[in-house]
Amino acid sequence: MTTPSLPPVRADRVDAMESVVFARIADERATRRRRRRTAWTGVGAAAAVLVVAAVVGPALTTSSGTSGSSVSAVGGAVDPGMGTEAGTRDMSAPLAPQGVAGGSAGGVADSSAASGSASSATNGTRDIVATGSSTVEVDDVRAAITQITDAATSAGGYVESSQVGGGYGVVPLDGKVVQPEAVSSGWITVRVPATSLQSVMDGLSAVGDVTATSVNRSDVTEQTVDLRARVAAGEASVARLTQLMSQASSVSDLIAAESALADRQAQLDSDRSVLTSIESQVAMSSLNVQLNVRSQTVVADPAGFGDGLVAGWNGLIATLNGVVIGLGFLLPWIAVAAVVVLIVWGVRRIVRKRRGSHEA
Repeated sequence: MTTPSLPPVRADRVDAMESVVFARIADERATRRRRRRTAWTGVGAAAAVLVVAAVVGPALTTSSGTSGSSVSAVGGAVDPGMGTEAGTRDMSAPLAPQGVAGGSAGGVADSSAASGSASSATNGTRDIVATGSSTVEVDDVRAAITQITDAATSAGGYVESSQVGGGYGVVPLDGKVVQPEAVSSGWITVRVPATSLQSVMDGLSAVGDVTATSVNRSDVTEQTVDLRARVAAGEASVARLTQLMSQASSVSDLIAAESALADRQAQLDSDRSVLTSIESQVAMSSLNVQLNVRSQTVVADPAGFGDGLVAGWNGLIATLNGVVIGLGFLLPWIAVAAVVVLIVWGVRRIVRKRRGSHEA
């Protein structure tokens, strides 16, 4: 078999083929360079954007915050002015008439309220509502309640409520509830003068062991000042309406004055009730005392060699006793199992004998 030979190629043809191949290689290299240049350009642009954002962003945020603060400041400056102007108009404008004598009564009410506020401003005392709370461990709950009751009474106070135990007693045939002799807890609430609250709380250490104590104080001066001004204005308004009722010249004026007087009197009674309650809380402080029976202290008795020997002997006796009890429990089962085994053994022996006789 002969190998086919290729036809000869001319030199100019070889040069043309080489130039084409080299041109393609050059084009591929140029394309790769352009791609790399484009990629690096994109990366550089992204990095430039990030740098610009990092530099310009905080400046824009600071300027925005400064402008917002200036706007808020302007708003704050305008609002107080508007509030002051509105307050001036409210103080100078007369009240709307109500019934027959609304205008006159409103003027009296405004003057009374202003005088009440002025007198409160000149007075330096504050109205404070104080509430005390303590937890005491005692030996006898009933005796502790008696001692706290005596202390509150001696200070000028009184017992508001109390309870011994859980509140559940024994009801015998006569229908009277009898509390059990031994109680583990109880509580008592007393009202004492505000000036004596701390001394009464300090005296609880003589009742038992004070484990926790706290005092909560609330300033109600603004409420009392407002209520006193409203009560004074209401009293003046009621007095003025009562006077105008006697001067009414027509039935319609009398009916209008009575309606206005009824409304003012109801509001006055409500304000007086609230003011009386708050003043009572200010004058008489509350003290809540939780009473718990003191836990008995257990004294440790160190054991010696003899105690250990006795404990070991007792443990041995207890173990032997347990073993004996176990054997006594298992003995009936063992007997039944032995009978069953003997029966099975006897049956199998009889069967073997019969098979041996048949084979012989």
